[in-house]
Amino acid sequence: MTPHLPADADGATVKAADRAHVFHSWSAQALIDPLAVAGAEGSYFWDYDGRRYLDFSSQLVNTNIGHQHPKVVAAIQEQAGRLCTLAPGFAVDVRSEAARLIAERTPGDLDKVFFTNGGAEAVENAVRMARLHTGRQKVLSAYRSYHGATAAAINLTGDPRRWPSDTGSAGVVHFWGPFLYRSPFHAATETEECERALAHLADTIAFEGPASIAAIILETVPGTAGIMVPPAGYLAGVRELCDRYGIVFILDEVMAGFGRTGRWFAAEHWGVTPDLITFAKGVNSGYVPLGGVAISAAIAETFATRPYPGGLTYSGHPLACAAAVATIRTMEEEDVVGHAARLGRDVIGPALAEIAERHPSVGDVRGLGAFWAVELVRDRETREPLVPYNASGADNAPMAEFAAACKASGLWPFVNMNRVHVVPPCTVTEAEAKEGLALLDEALTVADRHTASA
Repeated sequence: MTPHLPADADGATVKAADRAHVFHSWSAQALIDPLAVAGAEGSYFWDYDGRRYLDFSSQLVNTNIGHQHPKVVAAIQEQAGRLCTLAPGFAVDVRSEAARLIAERTPGDLDKVFFTNGGAEAVENAVRMARLHTGRQKVLSAYRSYHGATAAAINLTGDPRRWPSDTGSAGVVHFWGPFLYRSPFHAATETEECERALAHLADTIAFEGPASIAAIILETVPGTAGIMVPPAGYLAGVRELCDRYGIVFILDEVMAGFGRTGRWFAAEHWGVTPDLITFAKGVNSGYVPLGGVAISAAIAETFATRPYPGGLTYSGHPLACAAAVATIRTMEEEDVVGHAARLGRDVIGPALAEIAERHPSVGDVRGLGAFWAVELVRDRETREPLVPYNASGADNAPMAEFAAACKASGLWPFVNMNRVHVVPPCTVTEAEAKEGLALLDEALTVADRHTASA
């Protein structure tokens, strides 16, 4: 693929305007140097000098069908020519079809869809629904989690991005989810980890007061927090606890959904049906902002004659829904979900296992489909992370050097704390995946220099 460059712009001009006027998220504004991107296609994007990068981040793990898929681009263009926008209160063909296609793929009776602009708003509304449905206020969420940056979502989040905005009074209680590699329960097996994590959650519920808890929210497979695949039986155990106490079970599938784990929704791997599912990102590969909540019959019935007190101007925006319809149909036609499953089983998983054997900096690899994490350590025996928790500045130098080595080789990584996540588009070809894994293998020699064995 030869990068095609825009004729009427240059990287320096784009960069100058960005630095003068754009305020970037999660960043110290004077310390960042954003890459000026000229274009993208498939699994790649490129800068104004024509330097191409293999996108092993899927941007923010959302371009599940890759960049600029022609069928989705065409659907957006066609919809723009026919009907650009309409208020949420109207019935619109493309909105109805998007909801129908999503409901067809959700587990159980989650047949109603409330559309939002993205994942954080989906979480906000799911929590609101749960609180109104139960008449309770408290919500439990895991420490190793990310649920969004809006008011309720950031309080539900477990990672350090919560700290500056944590009100301490949002009715959120955090608990430890299962993660055998760094088990807080001193477990030696996945079975022990599952049993002890469920016992811990049961104790948390008992001490917080079951009658005060509206919902438990979990990422089905936590994303930014580390792609920790839950042990067999854990999600079913959470479902049982929720049923026992009348607690709403919310699964956050914003990152894990729509093919990312090799299933339409990750919950399918464990045969679990929650009361609410939040989604976004992969529903239309982020081509136009869209998220939503898939709602069970019981919760939908709560609002049959009682108005739901929530809404958004752009809920179910026609352009976003057209992108979703085209994305879902294209994924079906091209077997993107099956491809992601095979990619994880036959290509990414085996390659990462081999890479782990060669590099002393690799402590653990884990994942499903096109959704993997590589945990980097200073010492395999002690499992000391390559950089401290929430490291920045000089403390984060080893990970910064590793990320720079990836980019210098033409691989764009997704790096968080002491991990690199292998999350290419679900449409990445086997050859492209192997190319990226080879570049990752090479870059890990930089991380190896910071290990105890170096």
